[in-house]
Amino acid sequence: MAFDFAEELAKLPNKPGVYIMHDKKDAIIYVGKAISLRHRVRQYFQASHHEGIKKDRMVQQIDRFEYIVTDSELEALVLECNLIKEHRPKYNTMLTDDKTYPYIKVTLGEMFPRVLFSRQLKKDKSAYFGPYTSAGAVKDTIGLIHKLYQIRTCNRCLPRDIGAERACLNYHIHQCQAPCQGYVSQEEYRKQIDGVLDFLNGRYQPVLRMLQEKMEAAAEKLDFEKAAEYRDLLGSVKQIAQKQKITHADGEDRDILALACDDRDAVVQIFFVRDGRMIGRDHFYLRIVNEDTPAQILTSFIKQFYAGTPYIPRELMLQTDIDDREVIEEWLSKRKGQKVYLRVPKRGTKEKLVELAEKNAMIVLTQDREKIKREEGRTIGAVKELADLLSLPRERVQRLEAYDISNTNGFESVGSMVVYEKGRPSRSDYRKFKLRTVVGPDDYASMHEVLTRRFEHGLKERKERRERELEDEYGSFTRFPDLILMDGGRGQVNIALQVLDELHLNIPVCGMVKDDNHRTRGLYYNNVEVSIDRHSEAFRLITRIQDEAHRFAIEYHRSLRSKEQVHSVLDDIPGIGPARRKALMRTFQSLDAIRAASVEELAAADSMNERSAQAVYDFFRAQEQS
Repeated sequence: MAFDFAEELAKLPNKPGVYIMHDKKDAIIYVGKAISLRHRVRQYFQASHHEGIKKDRMVQQIDRFEYIVTDSELEALVLECNLIKEHRPKYNTMLTDDKTYPYIKVTLGEMFPRVLFSRQLKKDKSAYFGPYTSAGAVKDTIGLIHKLYQIRTCNRCLPRDIGAERACLNYHIHQCQAPCQGYVSQEEYRKQIDGVLDFLNGRYQPVLRMLQEKMEAAAEKLDFEKAAEYRDLLGSVKQIAQKQKITHADGEDRDILALACDDRDAVVQIFFVRDGRMIGRDHFYLRIVNEDTPAQILTSFIKQFYAGTPYIPRELMLQTDIDDREVIEEWLSKRKGQKVYLRVPKRGTKEKLVELAEKNAMIVLTQDREKIKREEGRTIGAVKELADLLSLPRERVQRLEAYDISNTNGFESVGSMVVYEKGRPSRSDYRKFKLRTVVGPDDYASMHEVLTRRFEHGLKERKERRERELEDEYGSFTRFPDLILMDGGRGQVNIALQVLDELHLNIPVCGMVKDDNHRTRGLYYNNVEVSIDRHSEAFRLITRIQDEAHRFAIEYHRSLRSKEQVHSVLDDIPGIGPARRKALMRTFQSLDAIRAASVEELAAADSMNERSAQAVYDFFRAQEQS
């Protein structure tokens, strides 16, 4: 389905956020942040707008874009950084320096904690606050904290070093209570640290009020230098007060789930947080009935989504409590192999992140409803149509596998396996096979070998996992298809059924019957040809799967054929191995250039010597004479 730029640009909200540009292969080529998504993204597609040759070239490659709304420009900036580090987009070279943002670190693991500047977020006993975008503001705030709360700055090991040295200058200028001399108890010092934590947790008003009063008092006394100092500190505190929630200090993996719904439709938005950083999102469309409550919708979604995803995070942050929470927690924990928690945050940054997910879900629901419905019809709807055609239960047909064979008169025969999950290609599950036992152009024998290897491998993996008392993973071989699609009619279907019978497996097999123009005209299933509407979504899905299996097989065959052509000419020469073959091709670019080169020119190539050069020269001369 083509991406309608005019329609999508019109939907852009006038809010801060991050925009993500994709190319035709759906690769992320650029990530940017904006104060206003509407104004910034539209600029790229205005003929009069010019941002340099590099950006203009990038715009020409954009096939679609998406965006994530945030609550502030600061959150957009930090999310932009996280996404760039995760995806390394081609046109974000100026931002791929792995820049880190500063944090304020309170060393709670020490008996007399310190407040430090840090650019690393570690899983230790310290409390981290941030990240922040202004290192200068962070340093100013740490300095302010030292002045207000008289926290030590030294790196002495206390209480071991108490009294070992004299008190430093900070004690004499009343910016430290000198715990190094035992002048303050651990309990009294801890009260000051509690004040620091309150300040860094967002209780800024008392400090802001105090600085404002001191600034005004200094100005009234005409002490403008002091007033300016308080003014700058006031600005630093206000900048620090602009908290963000895109990165969390605990470094945990969690999914943030929220939904938006009306009386007919619902959208669930998931934010993926890995190592404490939000690295991406996805949304899912659900059809509901009036009686469904948000808790019921979310419960149903969690069961379906996490039954099919290979990775389960340690924590799910939910918008609302769900039905059977304890049972679902136990089920997810068993699948993951360690405890999984389902939580509904009530305050703090986690609650704000859930609210942000809900806000993005509402945007999708209100702006993208028709688009999502069309996409659902193209994918899940098409699979349901196919299941109905074959009289299979709709809920049992999720994973489709298709196979194809490619060769040139039996030379370098290969097989391909492509996988579609809920109507979408699952490219990480694609597999390719180089035929081992079949000689010559025998498609039936080739398909028998491919299917046998595929399912024997899966059965072996399943057995190993059972012996290790592990749950079945949803990998490309361990998980079997709900329906096998064969690129042919009765003959191909019978080969597949023969393999399944030999391995004692029961999986539906459907063949794609061609007409005289090699176009699919129907489906062969249970010894009957089933007609299919060529304008239906099911037919379009089958065609896409058929083309994808064919493309994947041809590309693999082409790559092997290319390697074999180079091998047949160079690797048969005595003394020429892979390293020298690569060096020759790199130096001369083509076989014709190697053939025409003199011994001296051949010897000048990397990894070559006079003896190997002479062998190459003699080999081609002998070919010419023969």
